[in-house]
Amino acid sequence: MDDPGLFDFPPTSRLHDERTAKIHTILSPNAQPRPTGLGSAADYCLAHHALEGAEAAARSGERAAFDWYTANPHADAAASSTPTVLGPRIVVAPDLTGLPRSPISETPYYVLGSGTEPAPIPLRMLAAGAFTTAADTGFGALLAAHAVVVVLLRTKQLGQTLDSWTITRLPGTVFLDHVGDPTVLARDLIHEAGHNWLNDALTATGSTLDDQATFHSPWKQSMRPAFGFLHACWAFPLTMLYTARVLEHTDGDVRAFLTAYLDQQREQLATTAADHPRALELIRDEGLRERLAAVHRQALTL
Repeated sequence: MDDPGLFDFPPTSRLHDERTAKIHTILSPNAQPRPTGLGSAADYCLAHHALEGAEAAARSGERAAFDWYTANPHADAAASSTPTVLGPRIVVAPDLTGLPRSPISETPYYVLGSGTEPAPIPLRMLAAGAFTTAADTGFGALLAAHAVVVVLLRTKQLGQTLDSWTITRLPGTVFLDHVGDPTVLARDLIHEAGHNWLNDALTATGSTLDDQATFHSPWKQSMRPAFGFLHACWAFPLTMLYTARVLEHTDGDVRAFLTAYLDQQREQLATTAADHPRALELIRDEGLRERLAAVHRQALTL
């Protein structure tokens, strides 16, 4: 986990630059590119928000909204960003009753727009603290590139089920419940950013996985296609490595909660030891395959 090159994957960096340029050309074909200064990964994430917003506005005939997105290919995010150790992040806490559902996602989602407001200060401080904790435990590069927009959902009590997700149409965006503790939030940021990282890496390397190949997932208690199985065998081990490292800095209920989580994950991951190498054979890119194998292997030793 101390290898700074683990999350820095050159094919993904090229994908970010190429896709961002393409989206900007689609949105504003006659305009010169205007980087936000937030970094190429952030520009990539924000460009997808602008594209999604413009497409939705076009479908619904909302001319003013469409014009706003084409004039703001970065979704005006710099104006409402939150300072963190990883650079400016966009942290929002929208009204959940207003989150749309559509064929683009099985789960509710949120698209930045002209009415976007940053989350209340306590939630922004919570997110900033989570980014600091993640960076201090070796996950800064992952979150810097793959958790640009943080959508905080419901406040829950420690021990309740925490829902979180990403959607492929909005890379770099994460949706999460929280318990008001930055250490726990950092764990879930890492999990969801891991999904974003792998989605981009698979796309960047042109990796296609055989849907007919299935493997038993201890997290779903069912047979899963290789795509879902490999995602789980990447994202959960990342949170295991994080949890093992951060435990020494926690106490009380949070320490007990994270200790129980790590114990549970050890048991579940162990059942994937035989299948994981077989699933990795479906990935032809050596660099990607080695990264997935290394994280899984290290988590098995915890």
